[in-house]
Amino acid sequence: MTVHFIGAGPGAADLLTLRGRDLIARCPVCLYAGSLIPAGVLAHCAPTAKVIDTAPLSLDQIVAEILAAQALGQDVARLHSGDLSIWSAVGEQMRRLDELDIPYTITPGVPAFAAASAALKRELTLPEVSQSLVLTRTSGRASAMPEREKLTLFAQSGATLAVHLSIHALSQVVAELRPFYGDSCPVAIVYRASWPDERIIRGTLADIEALVAENPVDRTALILVGPALTAKNFRDSALYDPGYDRRFRPQGAR
Repeated sequence: MTVHFIGAGPGAADLLTLRGRDLIARCPVCLYAGSLIPAGVLAHCAPTAKVIDTAPLSLDQIVAEILAAQALGQDVARLHSGDLSIWSAVGEQMRRLDELDIPYTITPGVPAFAAASAALKRELTLPEVSQSLVLTRTSGRASAMPEREKLTLFAQSGATLAVHLSIHALSQVVAELRPFYGDSCPVAIVYRASWPDERIIRGTLADIEALVAENPVDRTALILVGPALTAKNFRDSALYDPGYDRRFRPQGAR
């Protein structure tokens, strides 16, 4: 018996890895975070699978379901939205399984920032504009931010910022970023990236609060900030420059 932690992607049922899809289909038990995973993803479950929404469950209750499956020798597909590497609350589950000596695997998923970038049709790192993407958030009830990870510290880099789980604190985000990025810095808010009701609000640090007030969005929204969101006159990457001598396209071979 094995528990398969699976990144279920940002929302669209077909934004899953093939491995994730196949694991979901073959597991007789599926535990999923119902507050964030749409029904379309669950369509990959076998018709006979036991499907349990873990949104109302505590960690102890989730572990109890896993132990029940173990007693029956049944593999478990444990679905979390996006990718498991960030803000997935998988760490404490893996710790419990380690203590219980229950084997598990991890299958990565499409993260929200990647789906948002696709929706915007923008590369988030551009030559001589931004070569870093910072994934961060503001403090919330579930997790406080460490003092060394303040938004103002990340802002000093001028990198593209992907501020997760913070649409409720938009005014705070704007206030902390304006001194570093300036009023004209582009902002994009992507609501429910890849879902059927996906929405995009584009603006600047000067006007994004007013724009969101006119078109309110709730917690399932990502805030992207940085010059790369609208930059046009950036230098071409050297990767495809005919004068760039590289391993797979040596100059002497042309």
